[in-house]
Amino acid sequence: MRTIRHLAAAFLLLAALSSDAAELNCNGRANVEEFRYSWRVRGGLRWIAGLVFPTAGVGNLKTIFPTQNDPSINSELLITAPNGREGGFFAYESEMDASGQKTLMTYSGYSWGSKARKERAVFDYPQQVARIRKETPEKVETKVKPIPNHDMRDVLTAIYYLRQNAATIKRPIATSFYTDGKEYPVVFRPIGRKIFAMEGKRVGSLGFEIVDAPGGKEWAGGVKVWLSEDERRIPFRIEISQSIASLQLDLKSVESCAFMQAAK
Repeated sequence: MRTIRHLAAAFLLLAALSSDAAELNCNGRANVEEFRYSWRVRGGLRWIAGLVFPTAGVGNLKTIFPTQNDPSINSELLITAPNGREGGFFAYESEMDASGQKTLMTYSGYSWGSKARKERAVFDYPQQVARIRKETPEKVETKVKPIPNHDMRDVLTAIYYLRQNAATIKRPIATSFYTDGKEYPVVFRPIGRKIFAMEGKRVGSLGFEIVDAPGGKEWAGGVKVWLSEDERRIPFRIEISQSIASLQLDLKSVESCAFMQAAK
């Protein structure tokens, strides 16, 4: 089966723990990296969340790396119900510059039952403003908000940064995080090593979390990610915390595997 073939290639890569990952014969375009996940809702109020949307499903994390025609990096995370988007979804999208250091656009949206919301922010760094468009079934709002004179990060660009710099992050890093039209001071920090059992193999990973920074505007969310210890830094597990519960995504297959270069 195609999925088993992909998993076998991924696990051979992880066992090798070498830069030979770039030589894998992957499906799809050479500049596209794609991972498939299963997800479930965790947390003490899981049963309340289950009244509003499903408590398990599938996820897809895709990154499209720069080409001659498009110099930016585009990343998207789609989290759906077991029967696909028609059963409900969360979606995150980000556009970064070619270095992966600066967020150019961030998007988040969801649709569960009668509830739906979309928000897109485009960062105009020379003018130091964010141009925001928010849509709900009831109305559409557009506004321009000032932004600080530094690069912005969201959930996907933060995970990308951790993947780029995992080898050098040994202590907490203070930065900022943009979500739901607001900026929050946060901390990136390592949380130790974890072993995952996959296809009968024990695979090591490095863990990191993004948490609210003490003394600033309080952020009720949080992100944890466990990355493979090889140069690919494959996200084995991603946890995205919300106010009443958290989503845990666990890797099931590697669909295409363009090679993400670590930061120089």
